[in-house]
Amino acid sequence: MELDGEPAAPDDLATLALTNYGHFTTLLVEDGAVRGLDLHLERLIRDCRLLFDTPLDPDRVRALARRAAPASGRRVVRVTVYDPALNLATIAMDAHPRVLVTARPAPTGDPGPLRVRTAVHLRDLPEVKSVGLSATLRLRRLAARDGYDDVLLTGADGAILEGGTWNIGLVRDGEVVWPGGDILAGTTRQLLRRAGDDLTDLVSIPELDDCEAVFATNAVTGVRSVVRVDDREFPATHPVLSRLARTYLALPATPL
Repeated sequence: MELDGEPAAPDDLATLALTNYGHFTTLLVEDGAVRGLDLHLERLIRDCRLLFDTPLDPDRVRALARRAAPASGRRVVRVTVYDPALNLATIAMDAHPRVLVTARPAPTGDPGPLRVRTAVHLRDLPEVKSVGLSATLRLRRLAARDGYDDVLLTGADGAILEGGTWNIGLVRDGEVVWPGGDILAGTTRQLLRRAGDDLTDLVSIPELDDCEAVFATNAVTGVRSVVRVDDREFPATHPVLSRLARTYLALPATPL
């Protein structure tokens, strides 16, 4: 765990833990390269400007992230941007964000399909990948304690939005449909849309009855089938899901 390339001290992390104001992105680094690296960097730059009103140097971010990524093998690297000087009393000060890089082993094997429960919730600043995850994690915890794997967020009107830390996609009439609305469009979703699956639509929970398959996308797990949404069941395999998974795995990666 390094902050601006140096070991992070407890005092440096206190503000992140206690004030929890900042943003992040999570990279799956494979043999020193990342799919959608440009999208990750664009998001970091955008979110830094929005939360801190200051620019972020993408070359510096890459250099710091490389320190945690092996030249070969797979590793999950998280880049968190926050200002240790900003707390409840000083939140209005001019910001000088710093870059915290942490790493963990990449998951191995097939994570298996997801069973999710819907919950009405709109994240604050949904377009930002914020470190403030307590509300979403609470909903995930409640769902998991009732036997589900995760939570699927919806609007008060029943519109399908996004998963807790992933995007949802649907297969309807053989086509991929990406639910719209106020969400964080993840890098995996954006990469697949670049590859040609670009139909976006507002979809309500009852309209799931017209869908042939449901899936989740995430930078670490790629394309993952969703086999249950509340009491609705969907197949774990589907030709469109198989095609999407192949498309994603075939996408070129950019050296970090």
